[in-house]
Order: sequence, then C-alpha cells, then structure tokens
Amino acid sequence: MIKEFLAFLREYKIVGLALAFVMGTASTALVKSLVDNIIMPLVTPFVPNWKEAVLDMGPFAIKWGAFMAELINFVILAFVVFIIVKKILREERVTKDILETKLGKK
Repeated sequence: MIKEFLAFLREYKIVGLALAFVMGTASTALVKSLVDNIIMPLVTPFVPNWKEAVLDMGPFAIKWGAFMAELINFVILAFVVFIIVKKILREERVTKDILETKLGKK
C-alpha cells in the first residue's frame, strides 16, 4: 500500500504540485505587500484614502479603490507567471532541439 502511494506521488508529481502551491501562496503574499506598502502609497497623493475610494451611484456604491489594488496584484502575479512559463518553455524547447540534434533527427 505504501509502495503504491509513493508510486502515485512520483507518477503524478504531487510533491512538485504541493511545492508550487506553497510557493504561489508565498508569492501572492509578497506581491500583496508590494502593492499595499510600496505601490499604493505612491498613488495616495493622487487618490487620498484609496482604500475607501467609492463611486456613489444612487443606491449603489462601487468601491473602486480596493478593486484597483487587487487588480494591480493580479497583473503583477500574471506577469510573473508569464515570465516563468516563458522561461521554462524556452528551456524545454532548447533541450528538445539538443536531443533531436544528438539523435540525428534534424
């Protein structure tokens, strides 16, 4: 039973997935801190009390200040993921090209 479980972990790369999850959680906290403590204070002179910035439309109140902070968080995280994936795919492509060249398929 334990051997099957260990084989399952290896075959489906569960440890790598768990590590990626932990790293993703940590990087999310880091980016949130970057936005809240560095980027948004630079915005404060232009939009005082940005966390409480609200657009009142009759009975509706749109809290656009907090939304903008979360949007900046998302854009930074998406850009970091894009760069990482682009680097990994480039390395995989180079490795594949090298292997094909060594095997004489090109």
